[in-house]
Amino acid sequence: MIVCSCYAVTDRDIRHAAWSGARTACQVAELCGAGSGCGGCRETVHELLAESHGERHMHTARLTTVVAEAVPA
Repeated sequence: MIVCSCYAVTDRDIRHAAWSGARTACQVAELCGAGSGCGGCRETVHELLAESHGERHMHTARLTTVVAEAVPA
């Protein structure tokens, strides 16, 4: 879905920016332009960043748990 109509940036583009290391809306704007135009999408950019980093953290925690359980004591 288009999140930033000023620069035709999708939610997928913003998630990709987050997974590439963007932690703030300013960093997302630098990578793909979202949030640097009229500002109407900034709230959604913040939500997608939070969601993406939460998922990333949960995924990493799950992998750590699986590896720890697989290694014999």
